[in-house]
Amino acid sequence: MKNIITLLDVNIPIIQAPMAGVQDSQLAIAVSNAGALGSLPCTTLSVEELHKELTTIEKQTKNPINLNFFCHKITEPNHEQQAAWFKELAPFFNKYEIDPTTIKIEANRRPFSQEQLDVLTEFKPRVVSFHFGLPDKNLLDQLKEWGTTILSTATTIEEALYLQANGADIIIAQGLEAGGHRGMFLTDDLMTQMGTMALLPQIVEAVNIPVIATGGIANANCVKAAMTLGASGVQVGTSYLLCPEAKTSLLHRQAILSDEIKHTAITNIFTGKPARALINKAIQEIGALNPLAPTFPYATPAMATLRQIAESQDSNDFTPLWASQNTSGCNIIPAAEITKQLAKGI
Repeated sequence: MKNIITLLDVNIPIIQAPMAGVQDSQLAIAVSNAGALGSLPCTTLSVEELHKELTTIEKQTKNPINLNFFCHKITEPNHEQQAAWFKELAPFFNKYEIDPTTIKIEANRRPFSQEQLDVLTEFKPRVVSFHFGLPDKNLLDQLKEWGTTILSTATTIEEALYLQANGADIIIAQGLEAGGHRGMFLTDDLMTQMGTMALLPQIVEAVNIPVIATGGIANANCVKAAMTLGASGVQVGTSYLLCPEAKTSLLHRQAILSDEIKHTAITNIFTGKPARALINKAIQEIGALNPLAPTFPYATPAMATLRQIAESQDSNDFTPLWASQNTSGCNIIPAAEITKQLAKGI
C-alpha cells in the first residue's frame, strides 16, 4: 500500500473537507500552507470562477490543494415534482409574498465534465476528489495521465469496493455523523448508513488502498481514535467553520454558537439529496426527509428563494446550516491553528 503522505504530498495526513457555500480558496490555502491538505469545492463554480480560484491558489501556495467535484447523474427538471413541491411550500411563499412562477428552475450543481477538465489542464492538480462516485472513465483517465491522486467518498463497504475497482487511489469513509451531503451513490437507502467508528474498520479490512476517516471528527482525540481503527488520515470540515478564513455567514456562525440550536438532522429539503444540517424552522415545519422534495439538485431553487428573503430579515429559517453531529471543535481561531490542534492526534 502506498504511503498517504506521498500520495497527497503533505506533511500532515489531515484533509480539510470541501464545503461549498461556506468557503473559497482562502481556507484551502491556509490549511495547505499549514502542512495539511486544503480543499476547494468546485461543483458550484462556473468555469470562469474555477479558473480564477485556481489562479489565486497557484499564486499563494506551492503546496497541493484537493479539488472536489460531484459525480451525480444530471436529469431534467420534473414539472410534476416541482408543482407538488411548490404546493408544499405555498404557506411560506404566501408569508414572504413570493410568486413561485418567478422562480427559475435550474441546476446549481453540475457533475464533473470535460469542460471543467479543460480548465484543469493548465494547472494539472496533484489531488482531485469526488462525491457521489467517480466520473466517466475517459475523464478519470485524463486526470491519471497527469499523475493526479484520486479520492472519492464511500458510505458503505460496497461503495468502497466499487471505488477501489474503478480507479480511486484513496477512499474517504464517510460516517453518518458527517455534515453536508451524504456521498452515497450505489443506494438511496439511508438504513445502509453507518457511524464513522463502525464503518471505518470494516472498509479498512475490505480494501487494500488507504482509507481516510470523516464524520464527527472534531479534535485530536477523535483523530487518534480514527487512526487507531486503521485510518491513514482524517477529513475534517465542521471544525473549520468559524475560522476567519472561512466564508461562513454570520447567521450560520451564530447558529453554531447558539445554545438553542444544538441538534442536527439528515435532510433532503434543501437540495433533494440527504445532507446533515443543524435543525432550523424549515426542517421542523417541512420535515427533515420530505418525499415531495424534487430530485437533486432541483429542490434548491425554491428553497434558495425563501432563504434569500429570510436572510434579508436576519433569519436562518431557510438557510442550510450544514454541520456534523460534533460541533465541539468549532473555535474562532485561524485555520492553521485548528490544523495544528488536530495534528496532535496523529
